[in-house]
Amino acid sequence: MFQFIFRKKQKPESLPVPAGPQTKTTDQGSPTSDFIQPHLESNLQGLQSSFTNCSDVVFRTITVENSLAACLIYIDGLCDTELLDQLLLQPFLPGGELAQAAAEKNLGTLTRDKLAAAGKVQQAQTLTNLMDGILIGQTGILIEGESQGLLADFSKSAQRGIEEPTSEKVVRGPRDGFTETLRVNTSLLRKRIHSSQLKMESMSMGELTRTEVVLCYIEGIVQDDLLHLVRKRLQQIHIQALGGSANIEELIEDNPYSPFPQLQNTERPDVTAASLLEGKVAILVDNTPFVLIAPMNYWTGLQSAEDYHERFQYMTFVRWIRYTFVHISLLLPSLYVALTTFHPQVIPTSLLISVASAREGVPFPAVFEAIIMEFVFEGLREAGIRLPQQVGPAVSIAGALVIGQAAVEAGIISAPMVIIVATTGIASFAFPRYNLGFAFRMLRFPLLVCAGFMGFYGIVLFLIALSIHLVSLKPFGVPYMTPVAPSSSRHLNDVLFRGPVWKKKNKKQLLASIPPDMESDQTQESRSRSK
Repeated sequence: MFQFIFRKKQKPESLPVPAGPQTKTTDQGSPTSDFIQPHLESNLQGLQSSFTNCSDVVFRTITVENSLAACLIYIDGLCDTELLDQLLLQPFLPGGELAQAAAEKNLGTLTRDKLAAAGKVQQAQTLTNLMDGILIGQTGILIEGESQGLLADFSKSAQRGIEEPTSEKVVRGPRDGFTETLRVNTSLLRKRIHSSQLKMESMSMGELTRTEVVLCYIEGIVQDDLLHLVRKRLQQIHIQALGGSANIEELIEDNPYSPFPQLQNTERPDVTAASLLEGKVAILVDNTPFVLIAPMNYWTGLQSAEDYHERFQYMTFVRWIRYTFVHISLLLPSLYVALTTFHPQVIPTSLLISVASAREGVPFPAVFEAIIMEFVFEGLREAGIRLPQQVGPAVSIAGALVIGQAAVEAGIISAPMVIIVATTGIASFAFPRYNLGFAFRMLRFPLLVCAGFMGFYGIVLFLIALSIHLVSLKPFGVPYMTPVAPSSSRHLNDVLFRGPVWKKKNKKQLLASIPPDMESDQTQESRSRSK
C-alpha cells in the first residue's frame, strides 16, 4: 500500500493516455472537445467512456414525450436519492413543472432556478469539472440543448457518530472526539471558538485521491513566520495518494530520522482548540480523526488533556508522578543491568545477597536476560492491541503471568528481572501521548546495550547523546526543549507545575518570543517532496 502511495511519478511521456473525454485545442490554443456540448448524447458518450467498469456510477436518463430530455449522473452510496427524487425526479412525472418546461424547451432555466432556490447548485462548463463534482458525491445534470452542466449537492454518505476518543481518555473533560468526516471536525472547532479570526484554508492533495486538507489557525494569534512555513511545506507535497494525516506528518517534519515526534496528533477538539489559542496551527485531513498540531515540543508530549480540567494542586501532583514514571520506563532496566554487572558494590549487602541468590542458576548474563524479557513484554503488548477488544487484555495478562512464572520456575529468568520488566511496563503506560511513549520504548533497547557493555559510563554517555539530540531538534524553527532549553523562566511554571488559571498568562508569548528558524526551512527544501 505505502509503496503505491510514495512511489515516484513516471515521466509524462511514459504515462498511458487515459480513456474518456480529452481536451483538444484549436489553432488558437483553446480547448474544444472537453466543453459540454448542446447535444446530450455526445456528452453521455464521453462520460460513459470515462466511467467504464464503474458499477457504482448511476446514469438516470429522463425522457419527455419519447425524447431524451436530461440525464442525472451520481455515485450510488454518496447521493441522497430520496432528496433527489423529491426535487428533480417527481417534477418530471406527467403534469409536473419540469415535464412541462421540457415540452416548452425551457428545462435548463427552470431546473437551475429550482435548485438555486434550494441553495444546492453550481455550473460546470466542462466534462472534467462535471466528473470532479460527481466523484466527490455531487449529482451531475446534463440537459438537452444546454451547453453547460449543473452540479447539485445531494451528497450523503455513511459516517461515524461523534464518540469519546479511545487514545486520550479523561476522567473529567469533554467526551466528544474527531471523526473521519472533515466538516464534522471543523464544526467541532467552530463550536469552541466563535470568532471570525479562526481561519480554515482548504487545499487538495493526492493526484488520485484528491483528499481535502484544511490548514487551521487563529489570525492575530498565530505567528506569521510559522504559518508561512507550514503552508509552504504543505504546498510542496506532490504525491499520488494521501492515506491520512500520518503521510503529511512524515513529509513536513524537519528530522525524519529522529525517534521523537515533531508534530502532535490528537483526536480531541478541546486540545486542538487550546493549541490554536496558544498560537499553533492545526492540519485537518479528510477521512481521518487524527489532527496534526505544529509545532510540538517535548513537554507537550508529557501533558495530558485532563491537566486543565481538574484543580491545579491535583494535577501538579499527578504531573510529577507522570514525569517520574516516564523516566523509570527508560532507565530502570539499564540501571539494574549496570548495578548487577559492573557496580554491585553500590547495592546494599542484604539486597545484593537476595539478588545474587535469585540469579543463581540463570544461564544468561543480565543484559541478555533483560533484552529477552523486554522483547517478550513488547510482544505481549502488541498482541493485546491486535486481538479483539474482548479477549486482548485477558490474553496479555494471562500470557505475562504464565510466561513469567514458568520462566522463573525453569531457572531461565530470575525473579528480580521479572519485577523490573513488569515495573517498567507499567511505567510506560503513564505516557499521555502514544507516539512519544513509542520513542522511549525504542530507546530502551540501545540503552540496555550500553549499560550491558559499559555500566554507568554507558548510561551517562547515552543520556548525554540523547540530550544533545533533543536540544538540537527545532521542529518548524521552535526548539524542542523550550522553555527549558533555551530557558524561559516566565514559562517554566507550566512545565514543572500546573499553575492556577487565575495566574496563567497567554501562552502565545512563548511562541512569539521564539521566531521560527528559517534555516530549517532551507533544510526542508533540500529534501524532495515529490514521491
